[in-house]
Amino acid sequence: MNFTQSFKLAIKSLMLSKMRALLTMLGIIIGVAAVIIITSLGNGMQNYMNAQFEQLGSNLVQVMIYGLGEDSTRSVDADDMYALVEKYPQYLSGVSPYVTASAKVRQGTEDFERTSVYGVSEDFYRDETGKTMQGAGLEEGRFLRYVDVARHQNVCVVGSFLAEYAFQGDPLGQTISISGVPYTVVGVLEESGDNTEGSGDDVVYIPYANAQRLGGGYGDTYMMTATDRDTSTAAKGIVENRLMDVYQTSDAYMVMTSAEMMDAMDSMLDTLMMILILIAAISLLVGGIGIMNIMLVSVTERTREIGIRKSLGAKCRDIRSQFIIEAGTTSAIGGAIGIVLGIIMANVLTNVIALVLGTGNDGFVAVPTVGGIGVAFGVSVAVGILFGYLPANKAAKLNPIDALRYD
Repeated sequence: MNFTQSFKLAIKSLMLSKMRALLTMLGIIIGVAAVIIITSLGNGMQNYMNAQFEQLGSNLVQVMIYGLGEDSTRSVDADDMYALVEKYPQYLSGVSPYVTASAKVRQGTEDFERTSVYGVSEDFYRDETGKTMQGAGLEEGRFLRYVDVARHQNVCVVGSFLAEYAFQGDPLGQTISISGVPYTVVGVLEESGDNTEGSGDDVVYIPYANAQRLGGGYGDTYMMTATDRDTSTAAKGIVENRLMDVYQTSDAYMVMTSAEMMDAMDSMLDTLMMILILIAAISLLVGGIGIMNIMLVSVTERTREIGIRKSLGAKCRDIRSQFIIEAGTTSAIGGAIGIVLGIIMANVLTNVIALVLGTGNDGFVAVPTVGGIGVAFGVSVAVGILFGYLPANKAAKLNPIDALRYD
């Protein structure tokens, strides 16, 4: 009996007991669907996170300086970082101190206790991208200028939350109190989060020297930009060498590029996906055991048929291959159903997550990959064949005389 005949017999056997066949495939269906959903969500999250990092800029270099304690005379300030940019213009294109201020924000009679106040320079907003170094665009007005920073002027740029709830949508030219000092609003940032209190939209940006006078935070943070992504590694090395010359220990600072952060995030997601896929694979194992159980029952039910075939000249390998093909066909059909179910569920979850994140069609998208689908289907068939071998081998070893006598 050739493969085609065995395959037709397998389909016929499944059609004779549809409900039993469906229950047999259930473990395979769930396992394959789970693998497709997990890989789709993982790929979608990876693409989404990479897109978020790309908005920040693949050439971003973040520097955190902890120092050596209050007793140490070794230090690096903003002027040193600016000098570094001027010295290596082929690698570094800009720098902005990033000061987290401890300040109370008040507008009129209302206090905004959860509003974050940051001190930055004019370079924090990049004209070439039309966004800040953290990926926020400008809704109206302007960002801080060189003269604002150099003269320590009391001007600020606010997030969309304050623009809406503190100024009823008309903030430009109005003042807001920061630790008792009135600041004039010169710009409003686009909404980048959920526009709620304490979110990324509930922020105020002021000149960094003003923020330093307000105090707060630990260490010094700088946002730097390399000339492009290809030079970001060299730019990081330049900054690290400078800081090492000053502090003589790498414990006093940390320098990281956005490309490194993307790689670290991808690595974490890959590890998490692998763990979840291994958990989902338990369903495939359970499905394989179910197939083996049903095939053993099938061998018992078809003992006389096996005896007749052997008496007519069928060899052990013919009987074995028939049952192995039947088990493989069962798991293959279950795998195909699981793939379709997994793709449908991935699309449903895409819409649900996009609704929760508020990103719309341009945000998170679960992406089933051809490679993931192929591996899931191949594993499902392999599980069926592997667990179908024992029943097939049992059927092949039946004595034809005993089989014909079986009632």
